[in-house]
Parts: sequence; structure tokens; C-alpha cells
Amino acid sequence: MTADTHTDRSRWMALYVLCGGMLMIVLDATIVNVALPTIQGDLDFSQSNLAWVVNAYLIAFGGLLLLAGRLGDLIGQRRIFLIGLAVFTGASLLCALAQSQGMLIGARFVQGAGGAIASAVILGMIVTMFPEPREQAKAIGVYSFVASAGASIGLLAGGVLTEAINWHWIFFVNVPIGIAIALMAVRLVEGRKGIGLKAGADIPGAVLVTGGLMLGVYTILEAGEQGWGSTQTLGLGAVSIALVAAFVARQARIHNPLMPLRLFRSRNVAGANLVMALLVVGFFGMFFLGALYLQGILGYDALEVGLAFLPSCIVMATLSLGYAERLIMGVGPRAALIAGLVLAGAGLLLFARAPVDGSYVTDILPVMLLLGGGAGLAFPALMTLAMSGATQSDAGLASGLVNTTVQVGGAIGLAVLATLATERTDGLLVGGESSLSALNAGYHLAYLIGAALIVGAIAAATIILDPRTVAEERDRREAEPAQREPAYSEAG
Repeated sequence: MTADTHTDRSRWMALYVLCGGMLMIVLDATIVNVALPTIQGDLDFSQSNLAWVVNAYLIAFGGLLLLAGRLGDLIGQRRIFLIGLAVFTGASLLCALAQSQGMLIGARFVQGAGGAIASAVILGMIVTMFPEPREQAKAIGVYSFVASAGASIGLLAGGVLTEAINWHWIFFVNVPIGIAIALMAVRLVEGRKGIGLKAGADIPGAVLVTGGLMLGVYTILEAGEQGWGSTQTLGLGAVSIALVAAFVARQARIHNPLMPLRLFRSRNVAGANLVMALLVVGFFGMFFLGALYLQGILGYDALEVGLAFLPSCIVMATLSLGYAERLIMGVGPRAALIAGLVLAGAGLLLFARAPVDGSYVTDILPVMLLLGGGAGLAFPALMTLAMSGATQSDAGLASGLVNTTVQVGGAIGLAVLATLATERTDGLLVGGESSLSALNAGYHLAYLIGAALIVGAIAAATIILDPRTVAEERDRREAEPAQREPAYSEAG
């Protein structure tokens, strides 16, 4: 389908197809959590091995996002999306058929790789399909809702499928959906040519960044078990940082870098990724520790936890889909972002006073409404700002970068918050506090730290982000001919 025949209706249909793929991938990050006890009993997992059902997915996912995003720029974003979708769907079938621990963990690693490859280029394709600022803001609002609300929907879907059928169906359901999305993507999503592998075929750089990110995610996930000051955590963390640093140094000196560093000269790109990293810590902490509060302290079952988060999804959808575009175009993305950050910070502060005998209506629902409002405003604005410095030749890289920031920043933040919450709880237990009160106090500390980081995000947004419109920023980037790569065929 050429640009001339790519009608307005088909562009929006293509958007919904891409967001359907994103939703399937985001769901899989949390849909498994609800089924873990059943999987443990069925396949006889130990508690420590059970964690690898989640960790194997996260390591591959977090490690490959940046590389996959850049490959989309080089050989074509639709091609990369379809490859990732095929890998993800095939691995989902293997997960569903798994009858052993090794098969399930291995299939989850491959599934995470497929999810990273497919999702890394979606935002870049959306920005390319909708260059007009108002339409782009609306399209990014749809994407942001799917990307941020998918985790909550995953809890609900996981509870329904596990209780109604069995855990195998949380993976089986991906197969027909993945096939349908692939067929529709071939028909509706324009297959734009990449700039060619010659513009960034940096194999050593690819090995460095992928190895560094995967090792970093592994180190973070193991830190809770090994301890943040352990030899393993410090040693592997140092190696991970060294690999990423070597990658950045290599990109600065070679002629055809895998990741052109010029992208970071944009204040909005650099600032939006920093704000995103600070914001997702609070959201990841609320989502995971909040779910533990509902289950472990208030006694909710898995399905009730999913329903408890539903109001936040409704508010998020209302703002992301109905109002984010108007606000971003009216007051600007920076102002909309700051308003969203204020709401999110207020929600975390309110959650920090939830008692052990909390009522949903008075102690939980207001938090969900505030956090849903915060996400509904902040994430579309952040996505818009993070992509504002990208040209067509590096839209995939910018897309992969913001997704990497979300995943790696969230993983680091959650690991740190969970560790500090546990230390707080253990200290209170030693002092004679009741188990529920001590546990709740640990969660409160995590929420307060998350709120403090959001205050830092507000400061960063105010100081760093450029108040110029997104259109002006993109015009400036496109007007730098000396910085643009040559165009090659999709075959590279």
C-alpha cells in the first residue's frame, strides 16, 4: 500500500491493529502473575525456580528493545514488527504446550524476545503514520492507554482464564490473536523501506548493548535474592554498566553507528526519558505492591484485584482516548505532563495512608482515580515529547529507547522499592509490630519514595523540557541535512 492510497480510514485501522499487538504483548507481562500458584503446583516448581517464569520473559524483553527499535529503522519497521509477532505467537504456543519447567522457562525467554522485537517499533510506526501534530497526539493517546493500562487488564484476564479454564489458556489465547493481527498488519500497515543495513550494521555494538541490558536486567531481578551489596550484584552490575558504556563510546566514534547519539541532543527526548524513568518507579511500585496489599492485607482474590484496578483503567481510557489530544494541542505536552505528574504524586501520597483494615471506597478507589488520571495525562504527553526529536530515519530507535526506559527503569525502581519495603517491614517485626501493620508500613515507605521521585520528575520536566511545540522541534530536526542518513532500499 503506497502513501497515495493509504487512506485516512486505513491509517486508523492500522493504528488499532498495531495497538492490538501491543496490548497482547503488554498483557503477557502480568497475565502470568495470577496463574503462578497453579503453574507451580502443576509443574512442581520450587519457589526460586518459579520466579524464572517471569524473569526469563523480562530479561529477553528488556535486553532487546533498543536493538529491535534500531533494526526497524534499518530494514523496515513493519518487517521487524511481523518477525517479532511471529516469534511471540510461536513461543506462546510452546508455553501453552509446556509439560516441563525447562520447556516453559525456555519458551518464555523466546516469547520475551518476540515481544521486544514487535513492540519496539510500534510507537515509531505510529509517529510516521500520523505526522500531523493533532492526529499524532490522538494516536499516541490510544497507544499510551494500551501500553499503560494493559498491565491492569492482564491481571483481570489472567484471573478469568485461570479460574474458568486452566493456566495453559493464558498462552493459548495469544495464538489466534497473533495470527489475526499479523494478517491484518500485512493488509493495513504500510511497509515503508528502511534506511538500509549499511547505515548502521554495527554487529559488535549490537552485542555490547544487548549483552549489557540483558545482564543488567538479570542483575536487578537477582538483587532481591542475593542482596544489593553482594559480590554477585556489584560484580555483574559493574560488568553491565561497562558493556553499555563501551557501546556508547563505540557509537560516538564509528562512522555508521547502530544508535546515532545525535538523538540525545534534543532536550525533549533526553528530558522525556528521564521523567519517564522517574515516573514508572512510582507506577510499578503502586501496581505490584498495591496488588500485594489488596491480596495479603485486605484478603482480595486474584479476580477481585483485577476488578479493583478497573476504575484506573476507565479513567485512563477516558483521558488518553478522549481528552489527551486536546490538552496536548491546547496547553502543550509539557503542561499536560506536569498536571498528570501532580495527580499521580497525589495518588501515591494518598495510598501511603491506607490502613490494614482499609475500605475500597474510601481508601482504594480515590487512589485508583488519581493514578488513572495521572497516567491518562502524563503518558501520552511523555510519548509525544520522547518522539519529538526523531526523524523518519531514527523513529524506531526513539521508540525502542522510550520502551527500554520504561522496562529497565521500572525493573530497577521496583526492585529497590521492594527491597526497602522488606527492610522496613523486617525492622518493625523485630520491634514487636504485628505482621500486617509491619507489612503495610513497608508498602507505605515504597509509596512515599515513589511520590518523592515524581516530585523530582516535575522538577526535571520544568527545567529540561523545551516548551516549544512538538511540530517546531520536529521541523528543526528535519532541517539538519548533514545529520541525516542516506536512504537505502528495504533489502539493505
